Amino acid sequence: MKKFFRIFWFVVLGLVVLGTFYFLWKKSRPVEIVYEIVEAKVETIQNTSVATGKVEPRDEIMIKPQIQGIISELRKEAGDFVQQGEVIAVVKVVPDMNQLNSAESRVRIAEIGMETAKALYDRQKALFAEGIISNEEMEGSEADYKRAVEELQNSRDNLDIVRDGASKSTSDIANTQVRSTISGMILDIPVKVGTSVINANTFNEGTTIATVADMSDLIFIGDVDETEVGRVHTGMSVKLTVGAVENRTFDANLEYISPLGVEENGAILFEIKAAATIPDSVTIRAGYSANAEIVLGRVENVVTVPESSVTFSGDSIFVYLLTDTLSKKQNFVRQDIKTGLSNGMSIEVIEGLVAGQKVRGNQVTK
Repeated sequence: MKKFFRIFWFVVLGLVVLGTFYFLWKKSRPVEIVYEIVEAKVETIQNTSVATGKVEPRDEIMIKPQIQGIISELRKEAGDFVQQGEVIAVVKVVPDMNQLNSAESRVRIAEIGMETAKALYDRQKALFAEGIISNEEMEGSEADYKRAVEELQNSRDNLDIVRDGASKSTSDIANTQVRSTISGMILDIPVKVGTSVINANTFNEGTTIATVADMSDLIFIGDVDETEVGRVHTGMSVKLTVGAVENRTFDANLEYISPLGVEENGAILFEIKAAATIPDSVTIRAGYSANAEIVLGRVENVVTVPESSVTFSGDSIFVYLLTDTLSKKQNFVRQDIKTGLSNGMSIEVIEGLVAGQKVRGNQVTK
């Protein structure tokens, strides 16, 4: 029995020793690194820059009153279309007491002057009929009377303008009627009936009655980072994606790049503007957020490989070309190449590779 146990433990010890040697031998062997194999393909590469911003009408006009007063009537609402010259609101004049007193005094003085001139004209007319005065004196008296009548009419018109904002002779073009200066859509009417308004003057820009814009002429306004603004120039084609319009892109043309950068959150941004082409079937509202994709470069039908498979070392650019396709072991040889346009994922190979050749990619993690 003792002999059996002695043999058993010798066998166990032998197996442990053999297992240890096998483990150490296995660990000492070099680990075979396996790489992903990628193939050079013929593709189209497009390099773009994305700018965030919004869509706005090119011309946005603020309509202001010509006189101060109180809004007595609003004839339009936000969203309505108006033609140039169409009345948007009516202002009721609140006259200045000093101006009103002066206007009333001017009317009374003009009435006195007209009565005096009429009395003189009537006397001169009677004397002229009897041949006592000359024709020249008669004409002078008649002219004085007509001037007095005209002055009375002017003073009364002035009183109407001071008191009511318009005279009877100019009621069709009265300043109390706030008219649109352009044809377009009313974007906003920030006042209500009863709101006090003032006209633009040296000390105040005036009260905005309405904001009107031509919604058929829209532009994209956004920002481009300083690292990309050097590759952007006016006239470049732009693809607009509007957040509120799904599955649609719109063409635009870059027409303005700001010469002055503005710092925002540590980055220098330059404003850009692009004229948008919006079909009549699509409704775009002012202020919609949008993204502009600017095409910086595009090449078609060129040989490409994943950029991760390309090695950059100083002035050299190369890949590792797969040479042995029969054995299981991967064998590679260095191949210098000349590259072109890159989109961050794939890169154009101008020289050194042809379509179908296989190169070393990323290491495969086991």
